[in-house]
Amino acid sequence: MTAGRAARFPLGAAVTLAELEEDPHPALARLRASEPVSWLPALDGWLVTRRDLALQVMRDAQTFTVDDPRFSTGVVVGPSMLTLDGAEHKRHRAPFAEPFKLAAVRARFTEPVRDETDRLIDALEPAGEAELRRALAGPLATAIVVLALGIPGARTGEVLAWYDAIVASVVSITEGDGPTEAGRQGFGALSAAMEPALDADPSASLLAAAAGAAGGLERDRVISNAAVLLFGGIETTEGMIANAVAHLLAHPDQLAAVRADPALLPNAIEESLRLEPAAAVIDRYAARAMELAGAQIAERELVTVSIAGANRDPAVFEAPDAFDMRRANAKLHAAFAHGPHVCIGMHLARLEAVTAVQRLLERLPDLRLDGDPPPARGLVFRKPPALQVRW
Repeated sequence: MTAGRAARFPLGAAVTLAELEEDPHPALARLRASEPVSWLPALDGWLVTRRDLALQVMRDAQTFTVDDPRFSTGVVVGPSMLTLDGAEHKRHRAPFAEPFKLAAVRARFTEPVRDETDRLIDALEPAGEAELRRALAGPLATAIVVLALGIPGARTGEVLAWYDAIVASVVSITEGDGPTEAGRQGFGALSAAMEPALDADPSASLLAAAAGAAGGLERDRVISNAAVLLFGGIETTEGMIANAVAHLLAHPDQLAAVRADPALLPNAIEESLRLEPAAAVIDRYAARAMELAGAQIAERELVTVSIAGANRDPAVFEAPDAFDMRRANAKLHAAFAHGPHVCIGMHLARLEAVTAVQRLLERLPDLRLDGDPPPARGLVFRKPPALQVRW
């Protein structure tokens, strides 16, 4: 079967993991044009690159499910809203949903996000230079998600270390190497830090509310879902901020326009998400045998949606490889997924990204790249390995 599929999908057969990690966009463009659903031996699964097909897969949870023991995040942190469908998915997601709605996010987090951003910039400003990904983007995302969850006494550095270990374990599984011991230990440390919050008054934190009678989730499932929120809250936001700053600083004319008219910034963030989504792929599994765009998919086979591919579909986005902060349909990107598993924290992530970039530009008027524009890297999560800047 493998040999037959390689012959049927020669473009997919030629794609390597290194290519997907370093610069996947040329390969994704070739696949999208000729093999929009292609078999990739490198992934041991199918890759969907066309936007309409990607939306179809994400919206149809009965046919394309996350409920599979191979799902990488589930292997590391256990069952959660990210790895369940149907009624169980709703049961796991519901206790966490209300605080992440748009109005609730704006009311609760606007001031803390601004204060934490300014605190981080205060610490950076005298040096005149910094690596912004780990000096601002990561610490801001971590501090805010820890605040949102209500993890008592957790220090940003510790949480970032646990998170790094969990992310590395998820990526290791995606690459076919299995979970790591460091990932297991990181999740264990995170679980221990969350435990005290579960016994607090339900009004004290999101964790306590989810563990209370109204939330109705078992203690270990509260921790699994909180780990997913922490994971997504840090990864998505850190990548969003780093990618957006890199894109703006690499395009001085568009940077000048945003400085002159800050109202352009939110759409610039959306365009950055379109061009380089922080999460490049999401996994599903075929609940039954089916045909999709001519591809014969067997039951339980891996079907990976390329968010990066869908976001550069020329049928939807003119000049899709260009960064255009005035792009009228930039928000049609799929960076936060679609369907029942649409990102629960997308409003908070957007608030953090817009605030962080806005305060950087306001407070550091001569902000510029220190060297060439840093390309994003990563098989699953894409962002610059480092973002060196000066001012």
